[in-house]
Amino acid sequence: MGSTASARNGTWRNWGGTVSARPAREVAPASVDELAAAVRRAAADGLPVKAVGAGHSFTSIAATDGVLIRPHLLTGIRDIDRVAGTVTVEAGTPLKRLNVALAREGLSLTNMGDIMEQTVAGATSTGTHGTGRDSASVAAQIRGLELVTADGSVLTCSEKENPDVFAAARIGLGALGIVTAITFAVEPVFLLTAREEPMPFERVCADFDQLHAENEHFEFYWFPHTGNTNTKRNNRSAGPQRPVPGLKGWFEDEFLSNGVFRAVNWVGRAAPATIPAIARISSRALSARTYTDIPYKVFTSPRRVRFVEMEYAVPRAALVETLRELKAMVDRSPLRVSFPVEVRTAPADDITLSTASGRDSAYIAVHMFKGTPYQGYFTAAERIFTAHEGRPHWGKIHTRDADHLSRAYPRFEEFTALRDRLDPERRFHNDYLRRVLGA
Repeated sequence: MGSTASARNGTWRNWGGTVSARPAREVAPASVDELAAAVRRAAADGLPVKAVGAGHSFTSIAATDGVLIRPHLLTGIRDIDRVAGTVTVEAGTPLKRLNVALAREGLSLTNMGDIMEQTVAGATSTGTHGTGRDSASVAAQIRGLELVTADGSVLTCSEKENPDVFAAARIGLGALGIVTAITFAVEPVFLLTAREEPMPFERVCADFDQLHAENEHFEFYWFPHTGNTNTKRNNRSAGPQRPVPGLKGWFEDEFLSNGVFRAVNWVGRAAPATIPAIARISSRALSARTYTDIPYKVFTSPRRVRFVEMEYAVPRAALVETLRELKAMVDRSPLRVSFPVEVRTAPADDITLSTASGRDSAYIAVHMFKGTPYQGYFTAAERIFTAHEGRPHWGKIHTRDADHLSRAYPRFEEFTALRDRLDPERRFHNDYLRRVLGA
């Protein structure tokens, strides 16, 4: 994935090209005090306030016609506490920079998503996750938060300090305040051995419970119009460190997975009838490989081909049935889908509006190449996901509203009551939050 959102002629656009906004003004505070002052000034002017990160959300969760806060000056590590096993980092720090800095200090997050272009605040506020049998989302690794609330005051929270805020604000959707710093749990850097190999779709479905149970991190990609998947198993290793050789890594991860994949998507967009044949070729393009490296070099990978995405979390026990229904829908429809479907898992957590809140979950992500009509595919997929009690990823395209979500999340009213207390005048409101949280 390439990194950033763009701003031209005063218009802000997200990375996927699905959202644009024209804020009344932009502010790039260099300190928490400056950010708090910007919030107070917005209140005096009667303007809403939203902070944006790298623009990797496909929804309009960060869009505003009021004051747009750009946090790129609020970056860097504030503190490392090796005794407590924590690191405190400024909210605008890109995950990529954090991962590199932690590795330099001999430290690592326990789990992470598959890209690292987002800011730490943007990633956690929308529920970014990777895959894990026992280790959960990026937000679940938070041990403390600092945020500026609607009246311009600075509030800190943890399990012991303002625990009700902590329970919700780890995935706060930008609705409770503007996050200024995050304290993460970290551990000494370790090695992961990744085993990637093709596997038939039917075998993955039949053996999914075993594959999940036997591996610390298991995920796979199914290629629509085929019966093929590519699987990835990541497990801790005693070493030695054996990264993918430079030339081989460039050929597979840059040339094939990005360069060639972009070209075939251009072909597919121009001539949709070619997509099934392309999918069959693509699903066999990557061979099996095994390598061992430090976590962020195994968990993450470059994603330079732009796309739009919908992702739902279903109960883990419902994954195979849901996925079979998705495949049957694609097989019998006239849809032509050139992007693979990504499947990951997460254990239950205790975050109020986490997609894994209170239940072991499996994630199914559907994608379409940027510029390709996606509505028909996403609508049909969403119908299947919601039939299986799916919860939409907060930063990915979906059509659910507060009425639906209040039934999908047992603690929904707990979140909205806290929002009423922290932001009674809706300083951090926008159209997206109005839809998913209510007035």
